[in-house]
Amino acid sequence: MAKFQQYHVPYTIDPRYAKKVCYFSMEFAIHQPLKIYSGGLGFLSGSHLRSAYELRQNLIGIGILWKYGYYDQARNQDQTLQVQWNEKIYNYLEDTGIKYQINIHDAPVWVKVFYLNPETFKSAPLFLLSTDVPENDYVSQTITHRLYDANVATKVAQFILLGIGGARLVEELKFKPEVYHLNEAHAISLVFHLYKKLGSVEQIRKQLVFTTHTPEEAGNEKHDIHLCLKMSYFNGLTLDEVRKLTGITDDQFNHSLVALRFARLANAVSELHGHVSRKIWARYDGICPIIHITNSQNWKYWADKQLYFSMDEANEERFEDRKKYLKRRAFDIVADQTGKLLDPNVFTVVWARRFAGYKRADLITRNKQRFEALLNNKKYPIQFIWAGKPYPVDYPAISDFNHLVHISKQYRNMAVCVGYELTLSKRLKQSADLWLNNPRVPREASGTSGMTAAMNGAVNFSTNDGWIVEFINHGNNGFVVPPTDYEKMQVHEQDEYDLNFMYDILERQILPAYYDTPSTWRQIVQNGMRDVRFRFDSNRMANEYYELLYNAQ
Repeated sequence: MAKFQQYHVPYTIDPRYAKKVCYFSMEFAIHQPLKIYSGGLGFLSGSHLRSAYELRQNLIGIGILWKYGYYDQARNQDQTLQVQWNEKIYNYLEDTGIKYQINIHDAPVWVKVFYLNPETFKSAPLFLLSTDVPENDYVSQTITHRLYDANVATKVAQFILLGIGGARLVEELKFKPEVYHLNEAHAISLVFHLYKKLGSVEQIRKQLVFTTHTPEEAGNEKHDIHLCLKMSYFNGLTLDEVRKLTGITDDQFNHSLVALRFARLANAVSELHGHVSRKIWARYDGICPIIHITNSQNWKYWADKQLYFSMDEANEERFEDRKKYLKRRAFDIVADQTGKLLDPNVFTVVWARRFAGYKRADLITRNKQRFEALLNNKKYPIQFIWAGKPYPVDYPAISDFNHLVHISKQYRNMAVCVGYELTLSKRLKQSADLWLNNPRVPREASGTSGMTAAMNGAVNFSTNDGWIVEFINHGNNGFVVPPTDYEKMQVHEQDEYDLNFMYDILERQILPAYYDTPSTWRQIVQNGMRDVRFRFDSNRMANEYYELLYNAQ
């Protein structure tokens, strides 16, 4: 307990990163055994904390200890998706001894705090809040049971816990941050705690920065303002006071809008997303400036070092051997799960990430005739792997997953995996020759899966969205569907356009390069590996957060 009474980061701080920062996120994907993440937001914050540790930054993470995690993805008897909620136990988290109460729904709720030591997984210090304690009634205990709970009131309570509960923790630690960094707007309730403490919006603004991840206004979280009031979201302020402070005139409390009005500076997560965000929010007044800091992933954690060593030594034979070994190892996992034993000598396409409508997991299967011809091509054999977790109550996305499972039963060279978490993610990226990414432009704010795929010797093939715009040089380090004026297209026209180009590029450029000119293909792979090595390593990103966001005046 003593070390948490006047807490400081327990390693020597690099003077360039001396400013004290508290980083708030609903989820962190730091390592496979700590299952408190769902997808991209967590992968980003996990890499950020790893880089903060590597660079010796004066930063601590604040999150929530989810008793059941996001969910465990299992299968029904017919191989379709089954959602399971299993209790998680962690013997490596330290009980800080810190306990305090916050108000939720006009009643005191106990908060207990756990600690992930930086040396456990080589990450910046991480504090995790839990309400799952015997002093609370059952409903209060459930606040920290499920990440992104489907019940609206529970979700609002989770936001209060992260924001107000997190701000209270900072006071218990006597950490005295100079910057509060909100990774997405889930924790924006903290401004109502800070307002009572500091007394003015100007004082809050000096300390608050915000990262927005959503490329469309409709995707930003909104809740009924009267529900928020009833839930004690505003920390005792009246509705009139809240309206005056936030500028909200209707009955929808828009978390991102309030974050943009209270922060002194915000960032989008790719260059394209920066343009899109500024355009979206331009019609609102009182918005802080929005810059961009492109998302990245931690090279040290994700990259296959032996592939890089072989490339740096120009040892092509060893490079090929290593890639084949990585494919074989991953294919054992695929075979164990699905009964499909894939061939490491065959061109392998992987689509793996969160299942969501705009990401169009099944896009390539929609032209049945061409898809069948592709799978039966004797000259250029191909095999496909899908994986990813839909949100547990996103029934259209679950239906997409199950649809792919049923299609896969017809083909020897198509497999659909479950349990897409950090470890399977890394293995599938190592197994991929081609990493397929086809979101509807411009709906992918950044996307980072392709970065870590490239770090493991996979070539990116994508629509022109998110980080891809800054990375792909078509035919040199990856392949991209040529952008067009999507704004003038209906959704079905956009899907048709992208699908036709995907097939044309795959059949005429990608497969011939892999099979007919292997040395050219290897060059494309290695160009991609080099290009992500520094520009899309999260050490670059964590440095930019200090330079462009935390230290900016």
